[in-house]
Amino acid sequence: MRKVRSVLPMKAAKTGYIILSVLLCGFGCFLIGKPEISTALLGSIAGVLLIAFGIFKLIGYFSKDLYRLAFQFDLAFGLLLMILGGVILTKPENLMHFLCIVTGLYVTADGLLKLQTAHDAKQFGIRTWWLILAAAILTGILGVTLMLRPAESSVVLMRIFGGVLLAEGILNLITVLMTVKIVRNQRPDIIEVSYQEGSNL
Repeated sequence: MRKVRSVLPMKAAKTGYIILSVLLCGFGCFLIGKPEISTALLGSIAGVLLIAFGIFKLIGYFSKDLYRLAFQFDLAFGLLLMILGGVILTKPENLMHFLCIVTGLYVTADGLLKLQTAHDAKQFGIRTWWLILAAAILTGILGVTLMLRPAESSVVLMRIFGGVLLAEGILNLITVLMTVKIVRNQRPDIIEVSYQEGSNL
């Protein structure tokens, strides 16, 4: 007897990704326009967003969507984001340097991994794979820039941080919209078959 996989985890992961990506973009734009935000508030918001993203990454990984592209690296990344978010929330006002390094490193790694996602998307025949590629390259470059901290000015640093969040939000939004395909009648990887007693099958 064939069982149909529930699409609820996939819908929850996709919806959560879209909402959090839009929030990242909005917060990034806010930091670019209003870089005078306090480090304590920035750390608190960043910590909450990291934990939320970590949760939805785990949901996405275990949902096993059709293409398996957007969430393929999200088991380790989801756990890492939840841990980092918890660490940042312990002392959000004293961790600006740590936050820049960690965020820059994560965004750079995510950009590099999304290069593979773009390649895989091309192999699947997804025509908009080049959008993922372009966003991944830009995000990776901004991530490295944030880690190097080219300016000590807090205003400039906040604007760079905002640019990184904006790029990461756009990258995640493009990836989830282009590669997460929810099929209502998708079957599990292992098809379960019920046997009647005395059957030769």
